[in-house]
Amino acid sequence: MTAYVVGAGLAGLGAATALAAERAAVELSEAAAQAGGRCRSYFDAQVGLTIDNGNHLVLSGNLAVRQYLERIDAQPLTGPAAAEFPFVDLATCQAWTVRPNPGAVPWWILSAERGVPGARFGDFLAMAGLLRARPGQRVDQAIRCSGPVWDKLMRPFLLAALNTEPEAASAELASQVVRETLARGGAAYAPRLPAQGLAATFINPALDYLEAQGAQIRLKRRLLRIETQGDRVSALVFADDRQPLAADDRVVLAVPPTVAVELLPGLQAPDQFEAILNGHFRRRAPAGAPAILGVLNGLVEWIFCFDDRISVTVSGASRWMDTPREELAGRLWADVARALDLSDGLPPWQVVKEKRATFRADVEQNARRPTAKTPLRNLVLAGDWIDTGLPATIEGALRSGAAAARLVRDAVA
Repeated sequence: MTAYVVGAGLAGLGAATALAAERAAVELSEAAAQAGGRCRSYFDAQVGLTIDNGNHLVLSGNLAVRQYLERIDAQPLTGPAAAEFPFVDLATCQAWTVRPNPGAVPWWILSAERGVPGARFGDFLAMAGLLRARPGQRVDQAIRCSGPVWDKLMRPFLLAALNTEPEAASAELASQVVRETLARGGAAYAPRLPAQGLAATFINPALDYLEAQGAQIRLKRRLLRIETQGDRVSALVFADDRQPLAADDRVVLAVPPTVAVELLPGLQAPDQFEAILNGHFRRRAPAGAPAILGVLNGLVEWIFCFDDRISVTVSGASRWMDTPREELAGRLWADVARALDLSDGLPPWQVVKEKRATFRADVEQNARRPTAKTPLRNLVLAGDWIDTGLPATIEGALRSGAAAARLVRDAVA
């Protein structure tokens, strides 16, 4: 049996490495010249540094991420020993740090030093309505989207996780995010970052692992067509050749939804997307600056301080995609300078627009997500856009890859 994995983003790499770990023969094909998909690093001549295409925050409780990194023997993620989230409000210049306790009983919400400024116990209790959210509900139908806890903690947290305006997002997805993080205690949501970049942590070690296991990796190989016979895939037609499939071969299709629906007529998949805007500035952060800083009432939403640069992220950023990059760089840096108390002029910069970063995490788009299984008995799907129960995140992508590998193993067992 050969497992043909099409797509070398995180979902495809997750499936391929899981199958290779079981000694399966794996052939990984990717249309682009590099693996990683939306999780990649590259040298940018304008800023003069190796940067990531985006800032992807991982949490300590992300089990699929941890299992994947252990499997490929990647360098560990970095971050504070305990959950800690500094914030600054650019409208009021107020700064505070949320410091949850590790356990599931959230006594931290009663502490003025650890909690949200101006919040009372009832404000936190009101957010528990998300845990009772019903399928088909929007977030603003499940809870009241106002008050200090919503404004200063839940809204920025959910906006980052869902990449969709939280009030209009799927309460079902928001509920699952909360169940796997906030509801489990601070030990489950301490922030984690790749110290040496996305490629060095998530991509290059996976490719090295696959090569060591004897897998074939073929880049710049676009899948043009899937041939079928009855209820099975009979051949994969790539731009450079046609690959017939043996009776026991399996296919993991780990491509974006826009590609999947072209290859599989009749497939229902998300068709509305949200953008993410990222800015990178060649400037070291001032001494004592937090590694991650949440920003309220600015264009910037999160600031990431690395050894050689300051990077920022704006989620749900479709409205900014037509704004000139030079204008965005100036506005983003103005927020950084205020948040970090800097007097510098604009340093060397790069602005990265991901126009289709994730599917829109609303009720309608969530309902369009297919399962990993398909009517073709030797083909399964993987990707953060399939029905993982989570929004489009690194954890969701890797979870889908692991699930696809299990389906392949079960089919040939």
